[in-house]
Amino acid sequence: MGKLAQATSKYTVYAKFDADGTVEKPDVIGAVFGQTEGLLGPDLDLRELQRTGRIGRIDVELNTRSGKTSGVITIPSSLDSSETALIAACMETIERVGPCNAKIRVDKVEDVRISKRKYVIERAKELLSKIFEEGQPESQEMSEQIKEAVRTNEIVKYKGLPAGPSLDTYDAVVVVEGRADVVNLLRCGIKNVIAMEGTSVSQPIIDLSKQKITTVFLDGDRGGDLILKELSATCDLDFVTRAPRGKEVEDLTKKEIFKALREKMPYDQAKSENGKSVNRPVRTERKKEYEKREPAKKKRQFSIDPEKTKKFKGVLEDLIGTRAACLLNQEMDILGKVPVKEMGSAIRQVNAKVLIFDGDVDQKLIDHCSRNGIEWIVAMKISGRIHTKDNMTVVTLPNLK
Repeated sequence: MGKLAQATSKYTVYAKFDADGTVEKPDVIGAVFGQTEGLLGPDLDLRELQRTGRIGRIDVELNTRSGKTSGVITIPSSLDSSETALIAACMETIERVGPCNAKIRVDKVEDVRISKRKYVIERAKELLSKIFEEGQPESQEMSEQIKEAVRTNEIVKYKGLPAGPSLDTYDAVVVVEGRADVVNLLRCGIKNVIAMEGTSVSQPIIDLSKQKITTVFLDGDRGGDLILKELSATCDLDFVTRAPRGKEVEDLTKKEIFKALREKMPYDQAKSENGKSVNRPVRTERKKEYEKREPAKKKRQFSIDPEKTKKFKGVLEDLIGTRAACLLNQEMDILGKVPVKEMGSAIRQVNAKVLIFDGDVDQKLIDHCSRNGIEWIVAMKISGRIHTKDNMTVVTLPNLK
């Protein structure tokens, strides 16, 4: 005899019964099949419906107390609603169960699909809330992740020490303790970095400190104090900055790293604040030169030739809102116009002396222009702190008014 699993049913009939005596489960099931046989015709006969799988397994729960039996009859059905209602009503015609008089009353006909829909809705709400909690990655976030991965892979060896790429092209260098610190700074876009790889100071670090403006970026622990003492004995240091107390440089976030670098202190001031005297000569010439070169947007702004000022202003105003760049030669003739995103390669290919573009100047662009013979950079404004070579001038739109 074919059986219908309750999971495939559409409706479930719940009927309560009360018998005047003690009866067993087979008595109840026998009464259901026996006393409804032929009542609704052959098409709705319970035995035939169960054989073809349209009525499921009939279940009975019994409770006997004080010589009387009561319980619930459960009938799963895959018939349509009207046929199921006929089967349910047919149950109430049963008058005896076994040897006892009985009364059966249909309590309810439940639509199984409604309960399934409720479950589906509630579960969908849970899944949707998890999606919102996790969030979809923004294109900017994905782009930043790719950039971080590329920056991390840029770590190279500089005379045997872990460092950022093209260290020789920068005027300043950041000295950190270990390779993990270099990786973290590269991830934040800081490439002029080199690691000591130990407490002893190697010769490449000493040489770099004499050639470049040197900033020491140390962990916020006692080890950082010892390394600073070792560096001060052999190197010419310009600035010192520390990670927050109890933290290491490799664990800092991008915001914490840039904050620490912004708050760097001159080496001699840092030493005096620690209560230690400094007897070695101070390299004031290099520090003054560095301080002068930082505000590049004010450098030589009053010595621009009036004709150049007029030319620069006219070209820049024509470029506003276009995100384009113009390259000019020594005679102030326009050599070409390219999108801002392509001006890096154009600078390398064209023998230009002036770059005018609709955008902001940063240190990376200045270094690139310096290597390719650009003498004038004219832009909307300056982004961050910059310093330029002696043969280069940076002009912004406010300087031309």
